[in-house]
Amino acid sequence: MTTDSHGISPDTTPEEFWDNFYSAEDRVWSGRPNAVLVREVTGLTPGRALDVGCGEGGDAIWLARQGWRVTAADVSRVALDRGAEHAASEGVGDRIDWQRHDLSVSFPDGTYDLVSTHFLHSWLELPRERILRTAAGAVAPGGVLLITGHAAFPAWAPDPDPEFHFPTPEEVLAGLDLADGQWDVLISDVHEEKVTDPDGEPATRTDNTVKLRRH
Repeated sequence: MTTDSHGISPDTTPEEFWDNFYSAEDRVWSGRPNAVLVREVTGLTPGRALDVGCGEGGDAIWLARQGWRVTAADVSRVALDRGAEHAASEGVGDRIDWQRHDLSVSFPDGTYDLVSTHFLHSWLELPRERILRTAAGAVAPGGVLLITGHAAFPAWAPDPDPEFHFPTPEEVLAGLDLADGQWDVLISDVHEEKVTDPDGEPATRTDNTVKLRRH
């Protein structure tokens, strides 16, 4: 069986890959919400929120604790089950609807006051632009679309792929193909975030954020 440069078989499905990814550890992520989410959503009136690519649910749980009713979507059942368990322990399990979606194939129904996606990147082929356009279409009138992605590999990445391209904010906006006059661009920038590297040491990581409000 052949594999690519990351050791991934071409027959591996996204669900298999991400279930294996999450199954390798008891918890992959910190369980805390992304800093950009906290910064940009604090002060918004809670309503219906969609967390696209929710992973283990740190963002969804934070949103639920702020009063949002959340739909949390991910391809990995392992991650979703872990998120649901965490949400129950935090007392917000009844405020989150955990849905399994291979986002290249299916997407949650409905419209939302907030659609948020953070670090929608993959070692597998991923139609990111198309997924983000679908996410934009799920924003209700007056709602907010928040997209955060990596701007570069972190300094501690063991073997960064020189051919991998991280979209700039301008490329993200162009890829959304938004109708003229129907959106306000609130943020489109590149920024550094203070993080902890895999060795537990303080570090910085360069990310970019696009935030829009629909008319």
